[in-house]
Amino acid sequence: MKHLFFLILFLSGTKACAQADTMRIKELLTELTKTEKPRNYRNPDQLDQTAGFIYSYFRQYADTVFYQTYSIDGITYGNVIARFGDTINERLIIGAHYDVCGNQEGADDNASGIIGLLEIARMLREQKQHQNIELVAYTLEEPPFFRTEYMGSFIHAQSLKQSHAKISGMICLEMIGYFNEAKHTQDYPIGFLKLFYGSRGNYITVVNQFSKGKPVRQFTKHMDRFAKLPVKKFNGPKSLTGIDFSDHLNYWKMGFSACMITDTAFYRNKNYHQKTDVMGTLNISKMALVIDGIFLSILA
Repeated sequence: MKHLFFLILFLSGTKACAQADTMRIKELLTELTKTEKPRNYRNPDQLDQTAGFIYSYFRQYADTVFYQTYSIDGITYGNVIARFGDTINERLIIGAHYDVCGNQEGADDNASGIIGLLEIARMLREQKQHQNIELVAYTLEEPPFFRTEYMGSFIHAQSLKQSHAKISGMICLEMIGYFNEAKHTQDYPIGFLKLFYGSRGNYITVVNQFSKGKPVRQFTKHMDRFAKLPVKKFNGPKSLTGIDFSDHLNYWKMGFSACMITDTAFYRNKNYHQKTDVMGTLNISKMALVIDGIFLSILA
């Protein structure tokens, strides 16, 4: 079946044929979550170590890798950026935050998103694609910096706007590893949505605001086509609780087309911001399918 799947992709004109590696995902989850200290803003040394690990990993695969640093009260924090291709033509931004909320491991929130970035970096290099793609691992997404100008994603999005960068769109990876096939495991901000989306937490969601723009609209269509698990598309106003609960909100602020790929966070995963958010609760196989779907969609 695997060979048939990739033959179909080849005949359909899609060049990519890499797969996310479940064993590698487990190793990366261990590296990111089993740290000496929680990777939160109170432990800048641990954030630095995590950023250093991401940097070293990116260096194996990307054309260009660098830190984007800034200071808060004399403490330096930093995003880690990997570029494939050039910065002259339009480029796609894919981002995820590596910090956690409080004293927890943060397996789903958001080691899962960071692993998505790391696997995409590897798959891009192995496919020898020459896409203009920028992968960004953000710092300080979590409280107390959420919705402030100190979010790593605010710093990055603002720098793009100020430099008049040509950006085709932004994809935010926010919690992509928790799934549950049982009934009544999926909640919603509005109860009647269960009639349309179902009660099982067995899908991945592409979240957009109403004015999502053409690049995000195309990516969403590709996810629906290439992802080998159910994909639910959700469009709504920014006022709806949860629709802007991650780094994509800062790209919306700066006028860029952006979306979020998520397992719906606290609407499904009750380990959200709890010490129980550990790697043993994640579905590695489905997480790999999500990453495959994203990879194939960005290259379609």
